[in-house]
Amino acid sequence: MSAAPAPAPHSPAPPLSLPSRWSQFYALTKPRVVQLIVFCAFIGMVLAVPGLPDAAQWGRMAVASAGIWLVAGAAAAFNCIVEQGIDSRMKRTAWRPTAKGELSNLQTLLFSAALCAAGSALLYVWINPLTMWLTFATFVGYAVVYTVILKPLTPQNIVIGGASGAMPPVLGWAAMTGDVGPEALILFLIIFLWTPPHFWALALYRVEDYRRSGLPMLPVTHGNEFTRLQVFLYTLILFAGCLMPFVYGMSSWIYLAAAVVLSLGFCGYAFALWRNYSDELARKTFRFSLIHLSLLFAALLVDHYVL
Repeated sequence: MSAAPAPAPHSPAPPLSLPSRWSQFYALTKPRVVQLIVFCAFIGMVLAVPGLPDAAQWGRMAVASAGIWLVAGAAAAFNCIVEQGIDSRMKRTAWRPTAKGELSNLQTLLFSAALCAAGSALLYVWINPLTMWLTFATFVGYAVVYTVILKPLTPQNIVIGGASGAMPPVLGWAAMTGDVGPEALILFLIIFLWTPPHFWALALYRVEDYRRSGLPMLPVTHGNEFTRLQVFLYTLILFAGCLMPFVYGMSSWIYLAAAVVLSLGFCGYAFALWRNYSDELARKTFRFSLIHLSLLFAALLVDHYVL
C-alpha cells in the first residue's frame, strides 16, 4: 500500500470562518459576567415599578437591558485590551482571543467603541440621559479607574473598584424612574459588600495565577490566612447589609427568610474556609457566593410580587 502524500510545505492556514470570528468577539464581552450584571439591573427595574409592569414598561425594561448589556460588554472588551499581557500568564484567562493573539488590539478597541456607542445611544434616546451617563460612568469606573489604576496598584482594588460592579441595580432603577432612590442605594450596598468575599475566595485558589500575573491581589500581598479572615469578616458585614431591604421597608418576611438562610450559608462557608483551608473549599465558597447573590435578588423579586 502506497504511503499517503505528504502535505505541501508552508501551506497557508485556512481562513477563520465567520461564526468562529463572531464567537471570538462574543467571548470578549465576558458573557457570564454580563448576564449577572443585566440580571441585577433588571431586578432594579422591576423593584422600581409598583405592581406588575404594563406592556410599555416591559418594553422599556427590554430596551434598557439591551443598552446596559452593550455598554457592559464594551467595558469587558476594553478590559481584555488592558490586561492582554496579564491574561496570557494566567490559566483562567489565557484562552481569551486577545491573550492568544486571535484578535488585535485595534479590532478589540473598535468593537468596544461600537458597543459603547450603540448602548449609550440606546439609553440616551429611548430611556433617559441620567441612565446613559450613569452607565457610561460605570464603564469608565471599571475599564479605566479599576482596571488601569487600582487593580495593579493596591490589594484593596476589589474593595474600591467594587463600586463599579455594584452599579447595575442603580442603573435599572434610574431607567424606570429617572432618579436614584434610597432603595437603589441599598441594592448597591449589598453588591458592594458581596464583591470582596466573592473575588477573594476565587483569588485564594488561583493565587499562583495572580502571583505570575504580578497583580497585588490580597492572597499574594498578605497571605492565605489573612485573606481567609477578611473573607469571613466581610460575610458578616454582608449579612447585616442583606437585612437592609427589610429594615427599610422595601421587602417583607419572604425576602427576610431568604436573606437570613443565604447569608448564614455564606458565613458558614467563609468560617469553614478560615478555620480549615483547602482549594476545594475555596472553590465551593466562590460558587456559593454566586448562588447567594442570584437567589437573594430572586427573593426580592418574588417578595415584590407576592406581597
